Amino acid sequence: MTKWKIIGFFIFGIIIALTLIIALWFIRPNTSQVDPSLILEVWEAVRDGMHNSNTDMVYFNNYFYLVHASSPYHFATPECKLIVWRSTDCKQWEKLSTIQIPGEDIRDPKFLAIGNKLILFVLKSIEFTAEPYSTAYLISSDGKKWSSLQEIAHKGWLFWRPKTFDGKRWYVPAYWHEHGKAMLFTSTDGTSWEPVSLIYEGDRCDETAIEFLPDATMISTQRLEYSDSWIGDSRACTGIRIAKPPYTQWAGIKDYSTRLDGPALFAFNGKIYAIGRRNPYTPGLLNKYGSILAKKRTSLWLVTPEKLVWLSDVPSAGDTSYAGYVIQGNTLYFSYYTSDIHHDYPWILGMIKESPIMMGKLDLNVLEQLAYTKQ
Repeated sequence: MTKWKIIGFFIFGIIIALTLIIALWFIRPNTSQVDPSLILEVWEAVRDGMHNSNTDMVYFNNYFYLVHASSPYHFATPECKLIVWRSTDCKQWEKLSTIQIPGEDIRDPKFLAIGNKLILFVLKSIEFTAEPYSTAYLISSDGKKWSSLQEIAHKGWLFWRPKTFDGKRWYVPAYWHEHGKAMLFTSTDGTSWEPVSLIYEGDRCDETAIEFLPDATMISTQRLEYSDSWIGDSRACTGIRIAKPPYTQWAGIKDYSTRLDGPALFAFNGKIYAIGRRNPYTPGLLNKYGSILAKKRTSLWLVTPEKLVWLSDVPSAGDTSYAGYVIQGNTLYFSYYTSDIHHDYPWILGMIKESPIMMGKLDLNVLEQLAYTKQ
């Protein structure tokens, strides 16, 4: 065998090895860690071949309402639309309406049921990288017919999920469209909002969620990106801040166990929990938190003023998270989206593949017990 044949076989071997490594990377089996004590029930709500994402839920006029984005892929496109559904049991869903903005992307919908009206907040975007620039809202009495789209008065602020402690005054966290600031707003009617305080500033802060402790103390989480690098940033983490009424003075810490993307916070028996994205790996050169090459999970967390406590994954992989939820008694119903849960796609592949909308159901007393054992 000549020297050139040996070199040829060697190069061919390297190509085969690299091909196998890449193939295994893309089709490796899923390793979600779902705690068996949860007795978690999960099922598909929507699978139609689209890249479905960005969910929210609310209970309104004796129905569960679900909304999600539907698009060819994760990135911004005028083809993206929001689809609204309703159900009596979270199993059988009736499609009510489709909302689209001509020539623009629409995403990150958030419901607010206030009185006899259902408000839907949406984020508008025109950049391919899905960087929203404005919040708008629509109003409906049944989820079928909606008012015309109206802009909020405070341009440039991107609303997250509204919350109330007393059922009379509502609060909503919002992040600045250029990143780096999170603000708290308040309203009594759901459409006229006034600023209260700056929750956080710096560190390329964006997606910000809030919830109330029993004494009306507000707790907030912030997605801290630090940079927009496609391989993430070694400083990326989750901000946790608290404020007592009237919510003008904030203090808190940074938690480096994950970057909590797509946060949905909820309260049960005096504790705060979150459904949000987990980064199930040790950050490295190409897979820092936020890296498009890394694995992602949708997970359940305990949120305290001092730290995040990971409780369990839910079946998820690839592009995933952005949950909605409804609490009925001791039962949590929640929605989220995910790439194929039988594989462990890196985030970038998940962003261009189809993704169904999933529903989950669990007993909150069991989640509380799990939190007790892990805390």
